[in-house]
Amino acid sequence: MTDATERLDRRELVAAVLAAVPDALVVTGLGSPSYDVFAAAPERAGIFYLWGAMGGAVPTGLGLALAQPDKQVIVVTGDGEMLMGIGSLGTVAVQQPANLTILVLDNGHYGETGMQQSHSSQGADLTAIASAFGIPATLRLTVPSDVADLAKRIASQSGPLFAQALIATGDMPRAMPSRDGVGVKNAFRAHLGLPSF
Repeated sequence: MTDATERLDRRELVAAVLAAVPDALVVTGLGSPSYDVFAAAPERAGIFYLWGAMGGAVPTGLGLALAQPDKQVIVVTGDGEMLMGIGSLGTVAVQQPANLTILVLDNGHYGETGMQQSHSSQGADLTAIASAFGIPATLRLTVPSDVADLAKRIASQSGPLFAQALIATGDMPRAMPSRDGVGVKNAFRAHLGLPSF
């Protein structure tokens, strides 16, 4: 459950996480997580901006982690999207990819549809849900010093890691990455050394 007493700045958090894992592949959830990642690293390669598939970031990140076991994979998504794709945590728990981190930016609202309250602001504990699915390592980030702990845990993880960051609710300026799906796909494949198709 989100707690209104402690809130992290989403842009500072995302920038710090990306700086801590400069070689990680990144999959973003639609909307604000994509804007946050692009604002933090507009020139960074190896980012797959997932547009228009609410609930698809974690399954996409899981597939990538399984296909690229020698690379760290970070999924950056929001609480609303995580709730939409909550069942994917069960598959993550069964597959146990050692290189997958799921970072949920939880402001307790559906930011892209008008700031309605999400279930995480009404009692749904995403960290407990991930743990109950069988994800062995979970973390709730509430203060800036938690980011350093997250970076250490990413570097030493031996199974999937789920991190719920309690972030401030606010309207951040949009930093807009490309919405050209074919272009995003081809650039990502090129980063992996794969041909475009």
